[in-house]
Amino acid sequence: MGAPTSPAVELAREYGMRLIMRIPLEDNFSDIIGKAQRGLNLPGETAPAKLGLHAKALQAIADKTWYPNDPGKIDGLACFNTPFDDMTVNSYAVFDPSTKEAAAFDTGADCSGLLAFRIRQIFITHIHPDHIMELDRLKEKTGAKVCVSEREPIGGAETFTDGRTFSIGGLKVATRRTSGHARGGVTYVVTGLAKCLAIVGDAIFAGSMGGGAVSYEEALRTNRESILTLPDDTVICPGHGPLTTVGEEKRHNPFFAR
Repeated sequence: MGAPTSPAVELAREYGMRLIMRIPLEDNFSDIIGKAQRGLNLPGETAPAKLGLHAKALQAIADKTWYPNDPGKIDGLACFNTPFDDMTVNSYAVFDPSTKEAAAFDTGADCSGLLAFRIRQIFITHIHPDHIMELDRLKEKTGAKVCVSEREPIGGAETFTDGRTFSIGGLKVATRRTSGHARGGVTYVVTGLAKCLAIVGDAIFAGSMGGGAVSYEEALRTNRESILTLPDDTVICPGHGPLTTVGEEKRHNPFFAR
């Protein structure tokens, strides 16, 4: 696949960023309460303290008075938000601004925007259907290598162990385990751009987190260990909802604010 023209890259990046930054938070007050209730097996409990939730952060989401600050345009990052059933799902292209070599992170429900880039690798955060719906198409169109955690192997993909590093041109991609929502959950930490990126799948959202379908305790723990230990200005690129930062989530996420 030949190198994309600069206008194509610019259009994809600008369109994707504008679109993703306008979408609402993934979870509302009831969603957050429900996830904590199910995770702790306390179906009738609503008191934030007993559910381990930060009351002030939860109230801000209920009142719709908090939304993460826009991290601004990041040269080397394009964001896409596509409809899937009754929700939307995010995918990302990350590229070396010098060489234009690019990688896709998940596929969303429509990978058309990703095809504007010189995709050489496809990194999967976890294998839930909304995140890999277009995997066969993206792989066929680009010839890219697919990389997925060894904890969730899928056909046609190369598996890797936690902690393995990759590169995208001159950029470094480090892998961190963020399981609990999904058995093979991975956060990809990208360095080499103007801002550090953490592409987290459904491990954490702006103001919430993925449900602990595998283990709620594990999801909380791996998020704290692998995401919230990153620098506060790290840009979190979640599988649903708007971009956020580590600092925003440490202050405003009901599951993690202290």
